[in-house]
Amino acid sequence: MAPVSLRGSALCAAALFTFAFVFSTGADFIRFVSFRAIYHNITGETALCQDWVPWRVALRDRSVLYALLVDAALLALFTTQHSVLAWAPVKRACEAVLGVLHRAAYCFTTALALQILMLLWQPVTSAPCLWAVRGAPWSVWFPLLCFTLHFLCWAVICSVLLLFDFPELLGIKQVYYECLGDPLPHQSPGMRRLLSHLRHPVCLELLVVLWLLPALSLDRLLLAGALSAYLALAHALDKQDLAFLCGRLSGKPRLWATPDGGGDDGDGKSK
Repeated sequence: MAPVSLRGSALCAAALFTFAFVFSTGADFIRFVSFRAIYHNITGETALCQDWVPWRVALRDRSVLYALLVDAALLALFTTQHSVLAWAPVKRACEAVLGVLHRAAYCFTTALALQILMLLWQPVTSAPCLWAVRGAPWSVWFPLLCFTLHFLCWAVICSVLLLFDFPELLGIKQVYYECLGDPLPHQSPGMRRLLSHLRHPVCLELLVVLWLLPALSLDRLLLAGALSAYLALAHALDKQDLAFLCGRLSGKPRLWATPDGGGDDGDGKSK
């Protein structure tokens, strides 16, 4: 029993460490992508750009080009990690090697890639902004409006994540059932199908967070454009997915055909 107990303790420690790291990274990402960008404008003035510099001069500035190149490389690192580890052959290999920790490892490496992106991100301050809200009273009120809408969007995102079985997405549930010695309950076919087509829920809220800002600098354009394109490419929702999701939200589960010819009520129970 000692080796089993020691193994269970190690698994729990790894899962809890991953949860804490992902949670702190999520808080850092919210600050990075939302509130830090708005903070520069909250007084009514922006220090993110130099509008007096002509675009033809800014786009030839080596510091601007270097910053954009570094930022593009960081975005490539994050999207590559997030996509390659979600690729079916790599996912099966990770499951074979890591066992119940494979999901926690995926979340940990995703958080690590985000931390690297945020730590090494190069702001572009030697070029004009694509837009900047100036002039009273909007120079004060519009940043406050952005702050409010960003706060509401992140609240919605965190709420919706709970509907997608947050403990399982972070790999905590897998470790919990492993330590209990019970098999992990399978997700319903409808939920598995939905998650395969909707890897990143609440896209509308994420798009609002990425684009609704008092000032849009070149590096923010690169960040918002790359992540928006990645979100769009990672979705393939159809009517069946939307009907299943509506059933979950309304509390009225629908029946879907299961591989054995039965039905599924959306909670993993076949009928």
